[in-house]
Amino acid sequence: MQAVLNYPKIAVIRPQGCLNAANALEFERDMTTALAQNGISILVVDLAAVESLDSAGLMALLSTHKLALTLGRSCQLCAVAPTIRIIFELTQLDRVFEILDGETELAQI
Repeated sequence: MQAVLNYPKIAVIRPQGCLNAANALEFERDMTTALAQNGISILVVDLAAVESLDSAGLMALLSTHKLALTLGRSCQLCAVAPTIRIIFELTQLDRVFEILDGETELAQI
């Protein structure tokens, strides 16, 4: 479904296509696994290739964000397309997640 790239202390997940009820559990499991790795302090979810996001996909992201806070880690979003960003703005979750513009900001972490 997605590629997981590991940088020192940073895990990057790049989901593709639709994040919806059909694959939200798998997506959340992948994020949780990446976040639980030893030495990982930041999980970055690169949403550049995501075409659509429904409430189940949003809840998977929110659940992972909550887990990250519990573990003393960070969950950030990256390269969010305008059509997906509007979902975060309408739900006011853009105030909850740290949203990076893209790879350039990711490289500065």
